[in-house]
Amino acid sequence: MRVARSPRTPYVLIAPAVIAMLGFLVYPMGSVIYYSLQHYDVTQPWDNGFAGLENFRVLLFEDPLFWQSLGFSVKWVVVEVVLQLLFGLALALIVNETFIGRAISRALVFSPWAVSGVLTTGIWILLYNPSTGIFRYLADLGVGSYDTAPLADPSTVFAAAVVAELWRGVPFFAILLLADLQTVSGELYEAASVDGASRLRRFVHITLPHLKDAIILSTLLRAVWEFNNVDLLYTLTGGGPAHQTTTLPLYVAAKAVQSHDFGYGSALTTAAFVVLTFFSIAYLRLSKFGARS
Repeated sequence: MRVARSPRTPYVLIAPAVIAMLGFLVYPMGSVIYYSLQHYDVTQPWDNGFAGLENFRVLLFEDPLFWQSLGFSVKWVVVEVVLQLLFGLALALIVNETFIGRAISRALVFSPWAVSGVLTTGIWILLYNPSTGIFRYLADLGVGSYDTAPLADPSTVFAAAVVAELWRGVPFFAILLLADLQTVSGELYEAASVDGASRLRRFVHITLPHLKDAIILSTLLRAVWEFNNVDLLYTLTGGGPAHQTTTLPLYVAAKAVQSHDFGYGSALTTAAFVVLTFFSIAYLRLSKFGARS
C-alpha cells in the first residue's frame, strides 16, 4: 500500500535545517548589522540610540587604528598563506613518496594541526622566552645575546609570530594536498618519463594542474581563517607591542569586549565581513575555480 504524501512533506522535513540556519547564521548576522547602526556603549548608556552610518563614518575617516589593523591583517594573511602553501606543498610531495618510515613521517608532519592555538602559543612563548628559551641556549654557544626577546621587539615580533603560526598552519596544506596527490594516476608520470620529461616538467605539467582546485580552495579557506585569527596572536602578543600585531578581529575584540563599545565593534565586524565577502568572490572568479582548461 502506498502512503499518501502531502505536498508540504518536503518543507516539513527541511524545516529543522532552515530553523537552525536562521538561529545560528542569519540572526547573529542581522544582530551585528543592527547594532552597527546604533550607539551602544554599556559604559555610557545615556548616549545609546540610533546612529545611522555614524560608526562607519568614524571608522573610515577618523580612526587610524582601523586602517592600521586592516593593513596588518592583509600583510599577515598574504605572508602566512603563501609560506604555508609553499611549505605544505613541499611536505606533501615528500611524504607522498615511498620510503621507510613514511607513516611515522606523515604523523609527525600532521601532528601540529591537532594542537590548539592557545597550546601552540604556550609552546612558542617558552621557546621565545629570553631566560629559558632557545635564544638562551644560542647565547650560551656565543650566538646572539642573552637579552634577545623577539616578542617584545617591534622589529622582530612579526617574524616571530609568523614562525609560530607557520608551525601550526603548514600541516593544513600538507593534509589537503597529499590527499589530492594520491588521486593522480601513476600512468601519467610513467608516460611522461618515457617521453623524457624531467621531474620538474612532470611537476609543472602534471602535478600542479591536478592540484589547481585543491590549492585554490585551501588558500581561500586559510586566508579567511588567518584573517580572523585571534587565539594565537591574542595570547602570543596581545596585539602589541604598540599595536604592531593588531589584526582587525583583535581590534574588534578590544573595542567590543574590553571597551564595551558594542555599536562600534559591530561596525568593525560588518566592515570585516564586507571585506572578506568581496575578497572571496573576486578570488574565486579570478582563479576560475572549478574551470577545466
